[in-house]
Amino acid sequence: MSSLNVSGAFVYFVIPILGGIPITQTTVSSLIVTIILIVLSIRLGRHLQKRPTGMQVLVEKGVSMLYRMVAETMGEHNLYWTPFIGTIFLSSILGSLIGMTGFLRSMTADLSCTLVWAVLVSLLIWYNNIKNNGFIGWLKGFTEPIVVMTPMNIIGEIAQPVSMAFRHFGNVAGGGVITSILYLALSLLSNAVLGLIAANGVLIPIVLTVVGVGLIVWSKKKTHKKWSMILGIVSSVLGVFGLLQAMGVLEGVPVLSFGIPAVLSCYFDIFSGFVQAYVFSLLTMVYIGNACPPPEETGAVQ
Repeated sequence: MSSLNVSGAFVYFVIPILGGIPITQTTVSSLIVTIILIVLSIRLGRHLQKRPTGMQVLVEKGVSMLYRMVAETMGEHNLYWTPFIGTIFLSSILGSLIGMTGFLRSMTADLSCTLVWAVLVSLLIWYNNIKNNGFIGWLKGFTEPIVVMTPMNIIGEIAQPVSMAFRHFGNVAGGGVITSILYLALSLLSNAVLGLIAANGVLIPIVLTVVGVGLIVWSKKKTHKKWSMILGIVSSVLGVFGLLQAMGVLEGVPVLSFGIPAVLSCYFDIFSGFVQAYVFSLLTMVYIGNACPPPEETGAVQ
């Protein structure tokens, strides 16, 4: 039986090595996203033509935009970071969109995923700082501009990956929580309203349906057509669903919860997912770019 861990993802099973490796919903989603990216890379990278057509045009346009964004943010000397930035961006987007399947969990709704990404970025930043300034020079950076700022600089260095991880995780997971609460509220409202309509049999549902149809017909002949049409549609829908509820066809089905949670899910998974993927990628570019200044500033020779 599946169990729930502290991150909220269900644990399907545990591999009995190294003290136990849990395979969670996030693990499965991450594996699927990785496979999708690999397959797309192989598929879109084959049979390239000098004169691109179809999908190749879109792919080359996207790659060009990504290279241009990296060049503008990190400098042209850091263009070799483009594949890494692109991988984070696409993984983040697909990791959010995969939750719309209904049976897979969004990777980015799990703090362990975004935290690993943020820690990886911080390790790359520290590595490049040490590479360019030396270990002693990196440590001296914590004492700037004055020694008394050392504790604050250390806290800031630790807070950087934490803020990146929680920002991304919080927006996606928060959207899921809001959608779930709304779905529950509409389910309770649906059962209460339709249960009340169908409480005394089919009489009230039939009356509502007839009144609704009458309002729709009447709205076509009178002014204020808009409100008459809306009231007619609402009355007809409640009447039909109440009739089906009274007949036992839709008993217990939260009809009124259909649609609205799906729209919110589209917002949080698509729009918010794209925004957070862009923000995370942008912060990654800025932080790594600061750790990898142009060669003339570090005295390095390419």
